[in-house]
Amino acid sequence: MGAAMLLARSTIEVEGAAELLDRLCDHFAEHGAVERDGACGRIDFGYGQARLSALPAGLEAEVEARDPTYLAYVKMGVAEHVLEMARGPAPVIRWQGDGDGLVVPPFFREMRVVSSHRLSPHMQRVRLSGADLQRFAVGGLHVRLLFPPQGRAPVWPTLAEDGRILWPQGPDALDNRVYTLRHIDPQAGHVDIDIVLHEGEATPGSRFALQAAPGDVVGMTGPGGGDVPEAQTLLLVGDETAHPAIARILEALPATARAHVVAEFDGPDDAPRFACAGEMSVTLLPRNGLPAGTAGLLPRAVEALDFAALGPSLFVWVGCEFSDFVALRRHLRKDRRIAKKDHLAVAYWRRHHAGDDARHED
Repeated sequence: MGAAMLLARSTIEVEGAAELLDRLCDHFAEHGAVERDGACGRIDFGYGQARLSALPAGLEAEVEARDPTYLAYVKMGVAEHVLEMARGPAPVIRWQGDGDGLVVPPFFREMRVVSSHRLSPHMQRVRLSGADLQRFAVGGLHVRLLFPPQGRAPVWPTLAEDGRILWPQGPDALDNRVYTLRHIDPQAGHVDIDIVLHEGEATPGSRFALQAAPGDVVGMTGPGGGDVPEAQTLLLVGDETAHPAIARILEALPATARAHVVAEFDGPDDAPRFACAGEMSVTLLPRNGLPAGTAGLLPRAVEALDFAALGPSLFVWVGCEFSDFVALRRHLRKDRRIAKKDHLAVAYWRRHHAGDDARHED
């Protein structure tokens, strides 16, 4: 018998509950499975569910998930969208049930630097230690690192009564960036994160990686951002920002899998090394001095591939700069007619943009 689901409920006093339910279901239908039954809607997030009912008194929300992290994610998603789409005064949302009164997000950990060393001219590996990391080994390849202001004691995010995150403001505001968990060892209590060093840019991640010393404190939230694809054949495409994710995906594949990698990087000293238990081919694309995000090497290489020769049950995974992401997504969908369920394309970064403004997933 499986573990019991965690449950929470909120009755939200809001104007026009029926119209709000319509807007919510229409929106979530773009991101997950939605079922409608009159004045009720059920939203399946994959990791949890929300049942929404339009009542005379407002909108009733019932959420469930199999662990505290996923339950918090569902609560957060419902609360943020209700507050965004509700008309009239902002409704008050109070959850009752599992997780009631929780202040520290279950998906947050305070971490300490163990070591930091250079892997290549443009890649630094940072090892972090923390407690209770088992949850980070499943449910996504990525985490968000939270960097406290230099010279100040960290003030970490908390959960509001409505389930949303309360971020520290003013002088305690945190910089943050999303990274791949390159390695995780929950028993030993540490994770490895590979960080691309951006020359000439004072990015929070690069600065942290270069200055990290044993004992330094950072925050970590997650996991998220998709897991290892389940497919017989994989085409993995990415520049150096995606190399940690590609490497982790490859190492998790069974011996029966086939993988084809197309990897862009700066120059010979930055050439990635990948390992896979199954059959693997690698195409290396050095930019040879061209600025990252300008060479267009990845789209041209993928366009030249014979997809039929790659293998059966193909899944295409892409992580790169935004302009390459746009070109590759267009090629996969319009030229190759790859179904949405058979590919994942992510813009990990965008030239002249910072942080979440640079990321896009589709």
